[in-house]
Amino acid sequence: MIRVSICRVAALALVTVLGLEMSGCRVGPTYVRPAVQMAPAFKEPLPGNFKSEDGWKPAQPGDAQLKGDWWTLFNDPQLNALEAQIDPANQTLQEAEANFRAARAAVRFNRASEAPTIGAAPSVGAVRYSNHQPYLLSVPNPNSGEGDFELPFDLNYEIDLWGRVRRTVAQANEMAQASAADLATSRLSLHAELAVDYFDLRSADAQRKLLDDTVKAFQSALQLTEDRYNGGASPLSDVTQARTQLQAAQVEATDVDIHRAAYEHAIAVLIGKPPAALTLQPDPITVAAPTLPAVPGMLPSQLLERRPDIASNERTMAAANEQIGIAQAAYYPTLSLSAVAGFEGTSAINWLSWPSRFFAVGPTFSETLFDHGRRRATSDIAVAQYDGTVATYRQTTLTAFQQVEDSLNALRNLEVESGQQHDATASAQQSLDLFNTRYEDGVDSYLQVITWQTALLENELNDIAITQRRFEASVLLVKALGGGWDASQLPQQP
Repeated sequence: MIRVSICRVAALALVTVLGLEMSGCRVGPTYVRPAVQMAPAFKEPLPGNFKSEDGWKPAQPGDAQLKGDWWTLFNDPQLNALEAQIDPANQTLQEAEANFRAARAAVRFNRASEAPTIGAAPSVGAVRYSNHQPYLLSVPNPNSGEGDFELPFDLNYEIDLWGRVRRTVAQANEMAQASAADLATSRLSLHAELAVDYFDLRSADAQRKLLDDTVKAFQSALQLTEDRYNGGASPLSDVTQARTQLQAAQVEATDVDIHRAAYEHAIAVLIGKPPAALTLQPDPITVAAPTLPAVPGMLPSQLLERRPDIASNERTMAAANEQIGIAQAAYYPTLSLSAVAGFEGTSAINWLSWPSRFFAVGPTFSETLFDHGRRRATSDIAVAQYDGTVATYRQTTLTAFQQVEDSLNALRNLEVESGQQHDATASAQQSLDLFNTRYEDGVDSYLQVITWQTALLENELNDIAITQRRFEASVLLVKALGGGWDASQLPQQP
């Protein structure tokens, strides 16, 4: 009995293998990545610290390249320590990682359709017939009945003649790759956001230090005007002007504290902590000679493989192409193989005996003859959705080029602007020193001192703001270049 059962299982396996051999055909379009418009190089000139004899060029082995821990380019230990806490603790990143795991599981789910489904449904039951059944001949024995002991094994298998199953598996795998690219995009965005918040916080520290020093200077100026007023050398208006100037500086210092606290709270949430659990000590940004990294370059053509958001759109586009093939496969007949075998007896005694065996096996062809345009509509939807993903892919690529160009332009011009601002600040300091001397000598009114105190403070604050923007532009350039990610990191089929 066991020998015969094994032979039948082998026969079913042979039929399955033959079905697999028949499944070489695949209807639908072959995926080819659409072309995008691109320039041979980026348009904007490079900042001074980026320039070399060849400008930006394709990275060669051994050249400096962006790495996954790109923030180390800024050589800031505090920033490095904060960035290291994002991956294990950020909840937005955990959500993206969970979505990726679900997408990977979907690949295995769809791949299960490539193999037969085998099930068992054993059942035990008994029926007693009534001696008074209507519309039937009378039962000679009122206690007559029957038992039903059944142990069936079912096999169902769709032979993939037209590639529907294979395309479904490929589509799931491409969506899993898109999810992996989305995870990389989320990781890149979160690390960049933390870096920007960190440099904004350090800029707020620099503003607060400047305003604290300014308040002390204005307090000394107020004392000077009071002494001169008490000595009869200056009018009361000088005292009120100096007091107003001091109070305005105190207001600005308090306002900086609001912004600094917001940056610190944002950093805490990014690293998965409540704001009350994180306190960062003041560390003013360096304005005179900020340490800005020279970000390694690449060509526009390389950007297509280095941006995870572009890779996500490209994989989504490939999945949409598979959907067209799935929709077209619906026009063709479906071939399925079904089989059932097992034992059925009238009692537990004869249930598993050889005479109680049964089996049935056979293929089934099915074809929809009329659906009033449903398959055509489904195919048209798939084509339209694919066209939409192509447009999204091309637009994302253009936006990526724009972001790189914007960051390069900002870095170069901010570098020039920073030098101009340093000169303006030095001139304002010189003017203030001159008018302070003239006021103390009684040559000019205190209004001139107030004017140049305000001008100097505005220029010093603008110095800090420009430095802050230079750090932000550096971070945004790294983000625009993909942050060291590469399409080769996309997972293959599990």
